[in-house]
Amino acid sequence: MKDLEFEQRRTLSRAQAADQLEALAAALRRGGQAELALGPGTLTVRIPDELRTEIEVELEDGEIDLEIEFSWSTEPSERTPGDGD
Repeated sequence: MKDLEFEQRRTLSRAQAADQLEALAAALRRGGQAELALGPGTLTVRIPDELRTEIEVELEDGEIDLEIEFSWSTEPSERTPGDGD
């Protein structure tokens, strides 16, 4: 069973899509507790220093599908304060 799942599908202008990616990039750059505006609500997540990434591009039936996925553990990092922080 998943602890949390959120999926949103909507049509955006190119500028709106860029704004959404810039907001996500800023949250990733800051790390820590990040607030992501998702439509009418806001999702707050902890973003660690290291992430796993996956980029997938598919061309099928005349449509391009670009997926960018970030994943990380919800468990606290094993690093202790002073380990290069």
